[in-house]
Amino acid sequence: MKKAILAKKLGMTEVFDDKGNAVPVTVLQAGPCTVVAKKTKEKDGYNAVQVGFEPVSEHKLNKPQRGHFAKAGVKPHRYLKELRLEDISGLDIGKQIKADTFSAGELVDVTGISRGKGFAGSIKRHGQRRGLMSHGSHYHRGPGSLGSIDSARVFKGRPLPGHMGAVKVTVQKLEVVKVDPEQNIMLVKGAVPGPRKGLLIVKNSSKADVKAKG
Repeated sequence: MKKAILAKKLGMTEVFDDKGNAVPVTVLQAGPCTVVAKKTKEKDGYNAVQVGFEPVSEHKLNKPQRGHFAKAGVKPHRYLKELRLEDISGLDIGKQIKADTFSAGELVDVTGISRGKGFAGSIKRHGQRRGLMSHGSHYHRGPGSLGSIDSARVFKGRPLPGHMGAVKVTVQKLEVVKVDPEQNIMLVKGAVPGPRKGLLIVKNSSKADVKAKG
């Protein structure tokens, strides 16, 4: 990817475009992110920067974490993520990545952890259809047949009840509606994964050359 930033989901609202149409947007606290470490292709085999997001007091970190930030000469941060970028020549240790990295009209991909929904049945989890509710069917919301009896086991890949949500999700080709560089606020059209205050990675869209749907 060419550029990326860590962000926090603040919530959703709507804004109006030039034609007066209401546009649903997600409000993101995008940065500022401080470069803590660098990895180069010559030394590590790939180009990347390690960035910290959301300053935090030292007593909330353990000793190795405090030492890592002290070595870089930057203040401690709550989140620490590695971003693989094509060009890191201008990103020295201590430099900040702010919301003005992106501009209105750009397409971005947003990655986050989806909302956890706990244990769910096969109907809610996989969209299966329920059984008959009459004519003596005593089987309504079960998972259905599990396949062959002779195998004496359940084959892998069966859509069964289980834990739902809390997985890594990427929503692609979201349009940046507005950027406020002073407050590091970014408005992105549509919804993004995760709950409020959830950590997100915003990066340039891998499908930006494909025409966005209107």
